[in-house]
Amino acid sequence: MNRTKLAIMACVPALLLTITACSGNGGGSREVIKEPGGGTFTVIDNESKAPTAGPAITVTGIQRYDKAEISGWLDEDTVLVSKENDALAKMKLEELADSYPRSLYLLKLKTGELVPLKEQENVFLGGASLSPDKKHLLYSEYTLGDPTYHVLNMETLKSFRLAGDPIGGAASARWADDNSIIGTSYAGGAFTATTEGDIAAIKALNQGALIIVVKLGSNIYYNTNADETLKVLRLDTNETKDMGLGSVGSVIPSPDGKQLLVKQYDGSKVKLVLCDQDGGNAKTIAEGAELGGISWSADQRLIAYSMQAEVNGTTVKGLYVHDLLADNATRIAADVENAVSSSWSPSGDKLSYSVWNGSSYDSRVVEIRTSLK
Repeated sequence: MNRTKLAIMACVPALLLTITACSGNGGGSREVIKEPGGGTFTVIDNESKAPTAGPAITVTGIQRYDKAEISGWLDEDTVLVSKENDALAKMKLEELADSYPRSLYLLKLKTGELVPLKEQENVFLGGASLSPDKKHLLYSEYTLGDPTYHVLNMETLKSFRLAGDPIGGAASARWADDNSIIGTSYAGGAFTATTEGDIAAIKALNQGALIIVVKLGSNIYYNTNADETLKVLRLDTNETKDMGLGSVGSVIPSPDGKQLLVKQYDGSKVKLVLCDQDGGNAKTIAEGAELGGISWSADQRLIAYSMQAEVNGTTVKGLYVHDLLADNATRIAADVENAVSSSWSPSGDKLSYSVWNGSSYDSRVVEIRTSLK
């Protein structure tokens, strides 16, 4: 297998400011529990206690990776990358004739070495995400039309497409657990699929076109084109509950499955709402004209997102990290406009994010330090 190198375009030394921005939350008292063994943080609102003063977040360095989309982490030094592959012929379609196919790689951050995972003529491969056990890779294949979704075995590098009866094809897909995927189908409704290629429709969700479908334990969160209110289907009882959250665009569960981040549209604004898995204790932690690139750190202490907001009549854009332990947000990069994705290294000491500049993806890896790490 050929191995090449991706040059680091620039390295910003550790001289960036430590800035603590105001929280999207209006305050409130909090109790923080560091769970034994797992190293995760559980944050509980408690009005009877004083607010917890928290540490600021320090950015100690940024590495640039231009013309590359970083979408996840295999380990502390290895990320998933999609980038143009000039070893292949250019795209055949006239509208894309100036572009090379995009291939999937593992990138070693310390050396810049690129290890090919999937190369294919005349298509763009991207949107890659690893299963929780990191044994399989979910990715999309596209040109000008709708994407198709595929699953790659990380050991054999063999893949299959999420398509066929009874779903026709996957319109969206995401990991439900180590061995299964959930998504919406072009035939309508939702489906589940295993890493072995077995696909089944979810009969309780044959409600036409769905926008969101997210599985968390025995719960499936979803909404539809006709009704954007978030609902939860409890698989153990087959009951459906309205979550009381309307105009929902996405749902991002916490790593332990106890909390949800909900991207909610409110007129001309977008809110990032943190709530329990049943919708309780909902509160807004960020609000702006645009929100994107939302992700949790593995210990669920830190939440990353890009935001564009109006501050005193001025448009402010940036990448932010909300620290649930400190209950405040820090802008760690300025002029970041609607990141398409962000992802944390296993330790939470590094954060990658990718943006679309109009012609290609550009990515950055930000090194972060907090006083309690």
